[in-house]
Amino acid sequence: MNAEDFRVLYDYNSWANHRALDSCATLSNEQLTRDLGSSFRSMRDTLVHTLLVEWLWLERWHGRSPGTYPPASDFPDMAAIKRRWLEIERDLLDYVASLTPEDLQRVVHHTTTAGVPQAQPLWQMLQHLANHSTYHRGQVATMLRQSGAKPAATDLILFYRERAAAASD
Repeated sequence: MNAEDFRVLYDYNSWANHRALDSCATLSNEQLTRDLGSSFRSMRDTLVHTLLVEWLWLERWHGRSPGTYPPASDFPDMAAIKRRWLEIERDLLDYVASLTPEDLQRVVHHTTTAGVPQAQPLWQMLQHLANHSTYHRGQVATMLRQSGAKPAATDLILFYRERAAAASD
């Protein structure tokens, strides 16, 4: 992948995140925080995990290694989740937009939240984060269905089709 491919991938990630957030917008706080037995117990917890991991990786790419991140309870409702997500998204998209081919090859050294040193090329980390977000959006889609709500489709091919249609208009 080249730098432009990552810009497109992260545009997709943003598009898909917005669709997932919009799907949750009409949920009551009870629905949002209901324990549904997933890897992160509720939709709120899964959304917050996803947004904070996007923040965590961005911090690592800037040379910082936070040891913790805030608990899901710091985000009591969809407004709080969306407000913080939009801040992280802006910073993440700005970062990805600035990448050069040389940046993609750079090995990033960081320490995990468990204190374990790690190092990998930035391009691998970028791919991982987009995949991670996709995985958890899928969990949110399942939890929405369990709650009687309808998730928005977030398939990559739909993103490409929408972009192509917008470009031809």
